[in-house]
Amino acid sequence: MIRFLAAVAFATALAGCGDKPAPAPTSAPRDPLAVAIGPELAGRLVLGAPAYDEVRELLRVPGRIEVDETRLARVGTPVAGRITDLAAREGDEVRRGQVLATLNSTELSAAQLGLVKALSQRGLAARAAARAQQLLDADVIGAAELQRRQAELSQSEAEVNALRVQLKVLGMGDAAIDRLAETRTISSGTQIVATISGTVIDRKVTEGQVVQPADGVFLVADLSNLWVVADVPEENAGGVRRGEAVQVEIAALPGERISGVLNYVSATVSPGTRTVRARMDLPNSARAFKPAMLASMVIKGKPQKRLTVPAQAVVREENRDFVFVQTSKDAYRLQALQLGLEYDGRRVVLAGLREAEIIVVEGAFHLNNERKRRELSGN
Repeated sequence: MIRFLAAVAFATALAGCGDKPAPAPTSAPRDPLAVAIGPELAGRLVLGAPAYDEVRELLRVPGRIEVDETRLARVGTPVAGRITDLAAREGDEVRRGQVLATLNSTELSAAQLGLVKALSQRGLAARAAARAQQLLDADVIGAAELQRRQAELSQSEAEVNALRVQLKVLGMGDAAIDRLAETRTISSGTQIVATISGTVIDRKVTEGQVVQPADGVFLVADLSNLWVVADVPEENAGGVRRGEAVQVEIAALPGERISGVLNYVSATVSPGTRTVRARMDLPNSARAFKPAMLASMVIKGKPQKRLTVPAQAVVREENRDFVFVQTSKDAYRLQALQLGLEYDGRRVVLAGLREAEIIVVEGAFHLNNERKRRELSGN
């Protein structure tokens, strides 16, 4: 009897379990980064693989704008004297030969006096030699006396020529010296003139100041062309060559990038800073650039073999970089990766991608739009 009741209870339990529906199998959540496409979109995609390329990293080195030293003149005075008048100020545009300052020089007047005396002595010597020739012809004196007088004349001529050269060194021109020889009028005034056309960028004297020939009085520069100079660290200087294409960014002109070519790379390393000096020309006809402005120079470094992908294959999402990797035929997944610099239309891969993986190199934008559309629609 007990066995019969147990059997009935077991059968009833089985019947009760059969009345309940079986639980539905749980499906895996959809991957929001994956997308499968049809033939129409597949025809718009171009597939490829990462590749190793020779790339050159961009070196950004600090620099500055400097005056082109081939267009710079340090204007001084060839004679010691006191400044009596200043005709030019800092910032003035001047022409070659324009008077910048006037000074009074006792040294110059002394040299002029010496020439006047030498001219008078030469005249006396010339007349004495002519008189001796007449006396020799009249058989009054001997030939030796004529030769002595002619020697004195030659010495006077040499003295005059030497004093003319000295006055030229002291800043007098041929016309002024000829005028002095004709009028015998001594003047202690002389002028400091610009030796090139350009802008006065520095004035180092004031009125009444005594200057010496070794002193620089004015700095005049032609600012129509400047230099951008950069100090390349020693460890990066091996790949920097003259003729290298570079780009310059100037702090005072944000957003503007200037292209140029290195026209000079120093053959030595500066012992104090362990850097190599490099420079490029900077045309400045509009005077937009000024000496001493800060700049950055972008130079290509040494070639290195690096894994790269085409720049157009990269998808930018939420400030991160991705590419579409093929997972099966017509199925792709958005894969994050770390990228470095861009070089000739390709991006250097730092991490997140292997050389053997197949990626979408063209059409990634359309594929990402399709992925987003399906994600929103829940398909």
